[in-house]
Amino acid sequence: METGKPNPSPPPPSQVRHKLSVFFPCYNEEGNVRRVAAEAMAFLPTVSDDFEVILVDDGSRDGTPAIIDELAAGDARIRAVHHDRNRGYGAALQSGFRASSPNRELVFYTDGDGQFDIADMAALLPLIERYDIVSGYRLHRQDSALRRLNGWMWGVVVRWMLGLRFRDVDSAFKLYRREIFDRIEMKSTGALIDAEILARAERAGYAMVEVPVRHRPRLAGKQTGANLKVILRAFGELWKLRKAILATPRSKT
Repeated sequence: METGKPNPSPPPPSQVRHKLSVFFPCYNEEGNVRRVAAEAMAFLPTVSDDFEVILVDDGSRDGTPAIIDELAAGDARIRAVHHDRNRGYGAALQSGFRASSPNRELVFYTDGDGQFDIADMAALLPLIERYDIVSGYRLHRQDSALRRLNGWMWGVVVRWMLGLRFRDVDSAFKLYRREIFDRIEMKSTGALIDAEILARAERAGYAMVEVPVRHRPRLAGKQTGANLKVILRAFGELWKLRKAILATPRSKT
């Protein structure tokens, strides 16, 4: 796994017009989802001639489900996926990956809270021609001090227990070759999901790189990642799944 320098020279623009599946996990994001979808629909035609946008509603209790359905009804390139109840962040990501079209070779996701600018995907696309996973790390994380501290501690524990070298395991700005999800398991339904995918992909022999991206303040809605229940669930999954993940033989390819 390679890590980009904090201020690397921008890679040359990708010359390949990839087929893209892009999805956004959403939980109670009625104040953000329209803006996030609009940014995606404005940016994606500049880099792809064949793309889809999937909005995954993880059992929201506000107006998010209705907004997602409205957006999907208004544009054939947008699809809505709904959970009947709140199943967890990992479950939302699993639904997004599995809903992505097998006819599109790349899948990208970022959160429906709008804290990332999808236009920064332009810096990831040239690298996917040499790597299987390109992950953006938050260069200046725009979260509360408590949330940054929790994230730092979680990252230290995950890197130690799973042997990962990523500086920002949980950054929600990642581009993957879709074939990865035909080969690896996904068991986490909570916050461990990103680390699980990276650890399983690394053991399967996929090449990965990490590069800096911008991070924006949340403009609407509430974060749930610092919730004690979410944190305890993540540590429980880490303890439960660690042995199975590390028991997977490393690929020789």
